[in-house]
Amino acid sequence: MGTAVRTPAAADRQTAAVAQALRQAMRDAMAEDPRVHVLGEDVGTLGGVFRVTDGLAEEFGADRCSDTPLAEAGILGTAVGMAMYGLRPVVEMQFDAFAYPAFEQLVSHVSRMRNRTRGALPMPITVRVPYGGGIGGVEHHSDSSEAYYMATPGLHVVTPATVADSYGLLRAAIASDDPVVVLEPKRLYWSKAAWDPAAPEEVPGIGSAVVRRRGASATLITYGPSVPLCLEAAEAAAEEGWEVEVVDLRSLVPFDEETVVESVRRTGRAVVVHESPGFAGPGGEIAARVTERCFHYLEAPVLRVAGFDIPYPPPMLEAHHLPGVDRILDAVARLQWESDWVAGDGGRTHG
Repeated sequence: MGTAVRTPAAADRQTAAVAQALRQAMRDAMAEDPRVHVLGEDVGTLGGVFRVTDGLAEEFGADRCSDTPLAEAGILGTAVGMAMYGLRPVVEMQFDAFAYPAFEQLVSHVSRMRNRTRGALPMPITVRVPYGGGIGGVEHHSDSSEAYYMATPGLHVVTPATVADSYGLLRAAIASDDPVVVLEPKRLYWSKAAWDPAAPEEVPGIGSAVVRRRGASATLITYGPSVPLCLEAAEAAAEEGWEVEVVDLRSLVPFDEETVVESVRRTGRAVVVHESPGFAGPGGEIAARVTERCFHYLEAPVLRVAGFDIPYPPPMLEAHHLPGVDRILDAVARLQWESDWVAGDGGRTHG
């Protein structure tokens, strides 16, 4: 479902953080292709709020890593013009909720231009969005806005959860002739793993999910910042005798339906986990697709563990708002109860 991209291999790797891998992806793309330009608020001199673009302006010059005014609609509108003239802009939106002023450009022009011109004008624009909670950020600094982008035909939407995927998915996004929104989980910027950019290997590209942990009791379907939580929950569930499979979607659009369906048909149970609010969130669409394709294999309804349907709360309350290991484990336990209810006496003996 997508071409493989080159990313560092397992042999002789060094420890690196997600932010370093993202920076290396842009550096490599800029070195290989002079059409690649990085632009955004404070991406040049400062290196970005999270220092992801640190050093790019010094290495490639201010004309290829450019600071912009605080005007997101203008930034993305400029990127549209750059793409129309053959460049490959990489736009950084400083925070998730700061990107909303640019949404009209994204919907009206970025997502439609290639279709509108019958392919004559591709839109090779990469929009990097630091997103999600878990860093103690205040309002407008912790949104999970993936549902907006997923509901916009013409956009690809990806979100990495590992160091290797941060490099590989961003390289694939920059190389794509279609616009790609890269949702970068802020809470994972400084998570580390063994990784060496000098030893590339192939990883799945845009449109492919990955099974991060194998299991036969239930499937946790997740992505981005919720992947480590689901892996932690799966470890805890194993102590109770449940072997839980964890599917990391990686790519929200295109959606790798086959990997998800194959997993759920084997396990018979599924929980979708994400930070985005539950109502009209990505989990609703995923649950619907799973139900349509796996109905006769399901031993319990598809459950969702999500952020609450409220504006993002103050930092002191975000731990209660965001999905956690306990809430995920509770959903896994409910799957067993629902299985007994469906297979047995309709729940009459469950109190």
